[in-house]
Amino acid sequence: MKKSFAVFWKRNLAFAKLAIVSNLEYRLNYFIDVIVQPVLTTGIEILLWFAVFKGAQSTTINGFGREFYLSYALWSAFFARIAASWMYEFKMIEEVSSGSINSLIVRPMGFYEYYLSQLMGYKLITTVISMIVPIIAAYYFDLPTHFMRIPIAIALCFYYLILVHTISFLVSCAAFHFTKITSFTVAKNLMLWILTGELFPLDLIPGIWKDRLIALPFSSGVFLPVGYITGRVGIESVVNGFISVTFSIIVLNFLGAWLWKKGLDSYAGTGA
Repeated sequence: MKKSFAVFWKRNLAFAKLAIVSNLEYRLNYFIDVIVQPVLTTGIEILLWFAVFKGAQSTTINGFGREFYLSYALWSAFFARIAASWMYEFKMIEEVSSGSINSLIVRPMGFYEYYLSQLMGYKLITTVISMIVPIIAAYYFDLPTHFMRIPIAIALCFYYLILVHTISFLVSCAAFHFTKITSFTVAKNLMLWILTGELFPLDLIPGIWKDRLIALPFSSGVFLPVGYITGRVGIESVVNGFISVTFSIIVLNFLGAWLWKKGLDSYAGTGA
């Protein structure tokens, strides 16, 4: 068993290294991806909240001052980038729809693990560098930030990334039956833009909908880790986030295994 685990670990570590090398090969693209784009996104988000407070003519919204929302905008842009997987989702869909998946399914590895390891490798190198932007900005503008909470927040977001990858796997399985499904990815991303709390903090939603949306696993992508860093939520909410994501990963992986089997049966019957 130890030998099989060692082989599994070595194989997936190689996949992660492949993603790191592939992305570092194009240095200008990597620089724009990890520095320029986060800076632009953060700038837009901060300007938006400046405009909101100016229009509201109030020093607080839902009990939090402007500096808390600026800190939320700063960190939400960072965590939203970690929680996104559309690039690898498009690759997975293309592998299935084009028939190039043939070269993968005959190898001693899983399609799911192959892209999950690459996704984690890619996110690791982008997170380490792009994290410099919000840390410097939070220090410079003296924004409310609990820096000691960052490791737990990042751990939750990376754990949530497994769930996001599982959803991408489900979408790619649909490519066995449909010719074009990239619109699924676009629709899913628009939905997650709201459900994760990237567009606005989920605790601004009135009534019972606020608690229901925060209880969903999607809040672990942005709202919970950012809220924990900025002081909007406590550790108990983060723990609930881990539990919610775990349950969702288990359920969706069972569904994914079933869809993958059905998809392969259909694929083998009709050809690429």
